[in-house]
Amino acid sequence: MPQQSLIAVIEDEEHLAQGLLFNLEAEGYRVHHESDGDAALAWLLATEEQPTAILLDVMLPGRDGFSIVRALREAGHYTPVLMLTARGRSEDVVEGFEAGADDYLPKPFDLAILFARLSGLLRRMHWQREQTPAVDTPPPVPAPLPEEEVTNPVGIYLCAGRTINFDDLEIRTPDKVVHLTLMEADLLRYLIERPGKIIARKEILENVWHVHEDTDTRAIDNFIVRLRRYLEPNPSNPVHLLTVRGVGYRFIPEE
Repeated sequence: MPQQSLIAVIEDEEHLAQGLLFNLEAEGYRVHHESDGDAALAWLLATEEQPTAILLDVMLPGRDGFSIVRALREAGHYTPVLMLTARGRSEDVVEGFEAGADDYLPKPFDLAILFARLSGLLRRMHWQREQTPAVDTPPPVPAPLPEEEVTNPVGIYLCAGRTINFDDLEIRTPDKVVHLTLMEADLLRYLIERPGKIIARKEILENVWHVHEDTDTRAIDNFIVRLRRYLEPNPSNPVHLLTVRGVGYRFIPEE
């Protein structure tokens, strides 16, 4: 519920920050504002009550937004981050996702679109979790439809002795629990729901991250490398997350 949510606004443009704070409070959210990158990171790491979501500008005094979100993820903080950026290039968007951001919105933006993106982040964190079956046996993986649309998304998946829980954004290995960002989880689920199918990089940009650019960036490789470390018994010799040279990737399930 909005009135239960604390939203952190990290923005140094005073008029924009004040407008965001006013409108967020008008919608029933509680807010906290920081305008300096170093001060923002210090507060985020020290506060007892973690915000429900973070609206994070890229260009800040002190640390920039990429550095802040990267430091949060390294410290084990997985609060959803919506990056606000004047940079609209595909490469900058992917850099934000690589750092651990969950969504982006280029400036200038329509306030209604910002609230729609924010609501989407909050729904993604809670909606499926509320519907997770209270049983220990994971549900079977649904076969992909002939069309590209997948109407019954995977919630829990077993692979290589790992349990992937997309609702809780984590992978449980025999000796540890790995926390996923929303973007990592979305990419992994997209591949798993299309077993054996070659997925082009352009398809990932457009269908997973909604980056509608003609540029085919190889920065996605860094995501695959991380996912292999989480999932593959031998990441240097993967058997599940395979690269199709010059095209993209495909997921091979266990027999």
